[in-house]
Amino acid sequence: MAGGLVALLDDIAAMAKLAAASLDDVAGAAGKAGAKAAGVVIDDTAVTPTYVVGLSPARELPIIWKIAKGSLRNKLIFLLPAALILSAFAPWAITPILMAGGAFLCFEAAEKIIGAITGHGHGDEAATTTDPKELEDRQVAGAVRTDLILSGEIMAIALGQLADQTLLNQAIALALVGIAITAGVYGVVALIVKMDDVGLHLAGRPGAGSQALGRGLVAAMPRVLTALSLIGTAAMLWVGGGIIVHGMEGFGLTTLPHAIHGAAEGAAHAVGVLPGVIAWLVAAIGAGILGLIVGGIIAGALHLLPRRKAH
Repeated sequence: MAGGLVALLDDIAAMAKLAAASLDDVAGAAGKAGAKAAGVVIDDTAVTPTYVVGLSPARELPIIWKIAKGSLRNKLIFLLPAALILSAFAPWAITPILMAGGAFLCFEAAEKIIGAITGHGHGDEAATTTDPKELEDRQVAGAVRTDLILSGEIMAIALGQLADQTLLNQAIALALVGIAITAGVYGVVALIVKMDDVGLHLAGRPGAGSQALGRGLVAAMPRVLTALSLIGTAAMLWVGGGIIVHGMEGFGLTTLPHAIHGAAEGAAHAVGVLPGVIAWLVAAIGAGILGLIVGGIIAGALHLLPRRKAH
């Protein structure tokens, strides 16, 4: 009896060790997968604050919460099952889907650039809406729609780092990545959009230091939003172009990817200082240029199509 109990305890201990090792594998895989998706996370963080510009300050945090819930729903209810199905039955489809999503990001960035140059952007239609609730609903819907693409890229990139994991571990790791990234992105976004309120609070407190800091935060907010818009556009081109470059390599179309990698390595050797940073920067610029070309072609085609129909 005692021997049987000892054997049972040994089995339980062995199972506990196995479970702990599995959890370590999942945690490590989730961390690695999340790090690979960092570019899209930067994009998501930079883009989202623009959706509350022009809306009531009292509605900023509720709107961010609505978008965050929509983002989590996108990741866990729609994209996670789709990613697992693709991984199990059609892994060959992941790269084309990634490239299509990357092309969409490039198109969105090109549309922003065209809108900035011509003065006609995505926000024109929303600007004509006078009903605050309708405007809020439209902004939230647009943000969740854009997030679906960005979240799809995040989940697909993360899935690409989990090929050696079991289906269960992939599911757990993707869920962890989705929750962690959503909490991180929208936590930072909430801090950004309330920075002016924090500044006003500090400006009203006694003490010259607090007042100066508060006024500085309020004055900096428009510049921060402008910088975030520029960073978001650049990140869309960089991430979208980079996804297309990696996809081309996967399909054996290596001429352009090798040219970009060669230019990055050559620049790193030529400069000699911070070679890793220089190589990354040149590769990102090369991917961004490709993204701008791809996005410009798509945007141009879509703008010309209505004119042909009109004629």
